[in-house]
Amino acid sequence: MSESKPEPGEKPKSPLKPQSGDNRRGAIAGLIIAAVILGVGLWLARDLTAASKMQDCLMSGRTNCNVIEPAR
Repeated sequence: MSESKPEPGEKPKSPLKPQSGDNRRGAIAGLIIAAVILGVGLWLARDLTAASKMQDCLMSGRTNCNVIEPAR
């Protein structure tokens, strides 16, 4: 039994494609990495905003720049 060779001008048959599980795993990993980067970015922005407000207060010559939180 001989293997059939493709005719001239005909594309050879390609092997079976792998399962799409690898693609999903990569997409989920990318989504998790993006969420972590977003969380770190938000935390950093909040922290830098607080530091900027404190610096603005100190640069204006005030001495009582500590944040006072109301009692609950």
